[in-house]
Amino acid sequence: MSAPAALAAVRAERLHSLLETLAGFGPGENGGMDRQALSEGDLLARAWLIERTQALGCRVWTDGCANLFIRRDGREDLPPVMTGSHIDTQPSGGTLDGCYGVMAGLECLHALEDASIRTRRPIELVVWTNEEGSRFSPGAMGSSAFVEPARLEGYRPNRDAAGVSLGEALDAHARRFPGLPQRAPIAAHAFIELHIEQGPVLEQAGIPLGVVTGIQGVRWYQVRCKGTSAHAGTTPMSMRRDALLLAMTCLPPIDALAERLAGDDKRLTFGRWNVKPNAINTIAGEVVFTLDFRHADPAVLHAFDASLAACLPADTEVECLFSHAPTTFHPAVLDVLEQACDATGLARLPIRSGAFHDAMYLAGHCPTGMLFVPSRAGISHNPLEFTEPAQLEAGTRALAWALVSLAEQP
Repeated sequence: MSAPAALAAVRAERLHSLLETLAGFGPGENGGMDRQALSEGDLLARAWLIERTQALGCRVWTDGCANLFIRRDGREDLPPVMTGSHIDTQPSGGTLDGCYGVMAGLECLHALEDASIRTRRPIELVVWTNEEGSRFSPGAMGSSAFVEPARLEGYRPNRDAAGVSLGEALDAHARRFPGLPQRAPIAAHAFIELHIEQGPVLEQAGIPLGVVTGIQGVRWYQVRCKGTSAHAGTTPMSMRRDALLLAMTCLPPIDALAERLAGDDKRLTFGRWNVKPNAINTIAGEVVFTLDFRHADPAVLHAFDASLAACLPADTEVECLFSHAPTTFHPAVLDVLEQACDATGLARLPIRSGAFHDAMYLAGHCPTGMLFVPSRAGISHNPLEFTEPAQLEAGTRALAWALVSLAEQP
């Protein structure tokens, strides 16, 4: 009966107070957030979180990528059940992306203490470093380095816009929290990430809880189109080699390829553009643009890879910047999450995530699953990000039930 008791012990007013307190660290414009990874606002938020959880009797560790591991001990010293997300934000982010999963996990720790529940396995709340990738690239650094520690040395030289390296920021974090013991990666029994959907599916369906079955795979490509810079007023049209016009000819065939392969499930974005010399009276000599293609079927992704070059004319080069296979979450964890949603008495919907999450990497380390709650109008990475309070509470209650159920497993 521990799982129902944990669900019942979740306090809505405390959850919202935790979210409000966290939003006080690194506030941005228009009610949003600017708490980028390992910034002063992030460090202050971490100090508050460490102090609060230690007062609950939790033990706290960090690691080489400044991830925080907050453990509520179990009756036995077994691999823990982990939950958590990230508290870093976009420069103009909202108050819920990532933050909700961490504060909901903290509320679950409070609920377990209030209900005097001591689970068989330890339960750990994790704060993953630099999930957003808005200060240091790439995103999901902390979770990926936890699962594959060799990645960290390659990450440390990466610099932010001010020229500060990740290594320097990590060293500053270590100086800021000298009392935190370092911990190497450990085995975990399971990991659950609770998150806002960041899309419109649950809201449009009128369903308050989503059991996330997996995450779409992705391809990021960079295309470089070469022309010749020349004077805009003196060069006849017949003699021009305009790199921007060349780039524009690439877009329809790439779009048609994605449409043919993915149909209604097409997710194609032409994102970053760099035009050189980018002058009003000079013909473009070089244009570089990126594209982002996502799909849940590995065969579709592979077919896109194989056919992309044929869409491009001469005088173009293409480079793959990032590739990640689709993620499928563990059926045993999904079964627990479905039961947890049912225990709230509310409807649930199976859903696939189109966005990256730390759970994408944790799925390669231990049985993993995710829960979603709705996002109003699907808005995220924006101060207008909003989820109804009752839906935030429902997700937290489902999380509490699931954590205890998993932590009582042998």
